[in-house]
Amino acid sequence: MVARNNNKKPLPTGSLVPSEAEQKLKPPRVVHIENGQVVVAPPQNKTGNRKPKQNQSNRNRRPKRDFGRNPLPSFSEHRLHPKEGVLSDSEMNQTSLLKKDTVYYVPLGGLEEIGRNCGFFEYNDEIVVIDMGIQFPEAETPGVDWIIPNISYLEKKKKKIKGLIITHGHYDHFGAVPYVLEKLGNPTIYGTALIKAILEKKLAEMPNVPKMKFQIIKNHDRVKLSQNFTAEFFGVSHTIPDTTGVVLETPAGKMVHFADFRLEYDEHGNPLNMEEFEWLAKQNIHSLLMDSTNADGEGHSTSEKIVEKNLEELFKAAEGRIILSTFASMIERLGEIITIAERIGRKVLINGRSMKENIEIAKTLGYLKFNPGVIIPLEEIKNIPDNKILLLSTGAQGQENAGLMRIVTGQHRHVQIKAGDTVIFSSSVIPGNERSVQNLKDNFSRQGAIVHTNQDLDIHSSGHCLAEDLLTVVKMTRPQFVIPVHAHYYKRAANIQTLKKIGFPKEKVIMLDNGYITEITKNNVRFTGKTVPAYYILVDGLGVGDVEAVVMRDRRHLSEEGMIVIVSTINKKTGQLLKNPDIISRGFIYLRDNIELINQVRDKIKNTLNQTKSQRNADSEYIKTLIREQVSDFLYRKTERRPMVLPVIIEV
Repeated sequence: MVARNNNKKPLPTGSLVPSEAEQKLKPPRVVHIENGQVVVAPPQNKTGNRKPKQNQSNRNRRPKRDFGRNPLPSFSEHRLHPKEGVLSDSEMNQTSLLKKDTVYYVPLGGLEEIGRNCGFFEYNDEIVVIDMGIQFPEAETPGVDWIIPNISYLEKKKKKIKGLIITHGHYDHFGAVPYVLEKLGNPTIYGTALIKAILEKKLAEMPNVPKMKFQIIKNHDRVKLSQNFTAEFFGVSHTIPDTTGVVLETPAGKMVHFADFRLEYDEHGNPLNMEEFEWLAKQNIHSLLMDSTNADGEGHSTSEKIVEKNLEELFKAAEGRIILSTFASMIERLGEIITIAERIGRKVLINGRSMKENIEIAKTLGYLKFNPGVIIPLEEIKNIPDNKILLLSTGAQGQENAGLMRIVTGQHRHVQIKAGDTVIFSSSVIPGNERSVQNLKDNFSRQGAIVHTNQDLDIHSSGHCLAEDLLTVVKMTRPQFVIPVHAHYYKRAANIQTLKKIGFPKEKVIMLDNGYITEITKNNVRFTGKTVPAYYILVDGLGVGDVEAVVMRDRRHLSEEGMIVIVSTINKKTGQLLKNPDIISRGFIYLRDNIELINQVRDKIKNTLNQTKSQRNADSEYIKTLIREQVSDFLYRKTERRPMVLPVIIEV
């Protein structure tokens, strides 16, 4: 049929025009020209995409990628969308949806990724939340600062929240608090003095955040959170002081959350500080929520004493400056390094605001002890001999704007790499950051630096138990059920094979995913088949949650295929093209090397506009759709690429 526009009203000035990805979320029109007429056909298939006719010349072309309806092959689409069985807004408001007098556990993050750790227990009108962490952005979320838990379910039930427990001071367990505190109804936060000091600093940097209500807890404090929930806190070993596990007493039994933890060993491999696990063995644990970050790794944790010894040997062997990078929150490791530096006569300089703040907080609270003259301002680096310098820096994960990246790219005001510098990475690589860390190491080496990592020598001890240590903990504590948390699925599933060694039944290892509403009774733990929204909430600048799936599609489309902007100036009355269309290419082709293709595109635009001149009622949005479809298909036939095509119509 011939496309007419009689029933369409032109978009008013300033109307929002959907992006190409948004357009393709709906079944699109297939627009082409036949016998001098513009023809609109119904969608030819479910995806709404036309493919070039398969002939001998194009049969082997790569398939056309649909950025509107299908994700990139490497992207897990469910992370930006609700899962099957998700509760609707009206269902979340229903009080009768969950069984009365029944305990439920729902993880909101940390079970399909590293980071974003968060979960809650619910019983009737009472909710207790454990942790509220952030996740680093992924390759498939370009331009995003952080990823935080989806609290839409909790927001609707904020009056039921009796407390937010923060287990320790790592960002993947508390970093989302400033973004969600007000939405949660500003519940009382329970944590140690260190967590309180770190949170106060972060909240002071955020605009319009309510004053925090915080209750400091200490080892083996018992706190009655509500009528049916009581928490007892116990200490576990990690890479930051005062990491706390939680025994949550519920009507169904005692639920133990270990936070992030490891077993401590001396330099001879003997376990240390096992008293807490012996105490837990007497608690009749119902379910053990167990950190599984390293559950697929064999053996035992490396002793921190060995790490300290190896670092000191590296420091003594270094002839020039030492640049050491680790996580800003690894306060115990930072304390060890400062102590070694003081012992061998090196001055410590700190590169990274978060690291500097954490060291100051830890020293104020008494967690770190060192002489005032050991740490000097970074600005004084030129006044100190190279063999007396130890520079601590953030950015071991290759973050674009972190201190280490600014040094290696020559953008730092005070520090530039010199041949002979010793660069030490005293941290593990977070999954997904491998490429950026490798590039960082390459660039240091190219500039003459001597690079050391944990692969060369034990200069890092993970804060997470390996498989044999997890086996020891389960054997000692004797839980009825184990719920692996804090890791990707395959790491959590590794617990099934590990625990089989001690006869722990496979069906007692409960494998959940983010958002699963899990019913807990005295003798059972089961997934109900319902989920709450647990997809990614993206933080981009000051925006929280306003960057959604369609925006990510557009960003990925641009990064993969580039864009081409077509500016056409036409006579408003006649529809006649007044000048050659202007064409702008970004990330698609270099215009000066593709003059012939650009001229062909111009001819295609002229032909399309000539065919629409007779349609007096055709508005500019309709014409832009024609140009987009025609040029997109033309470019695919010519280049086997599909850039984002953005037509602009100027009517004069």
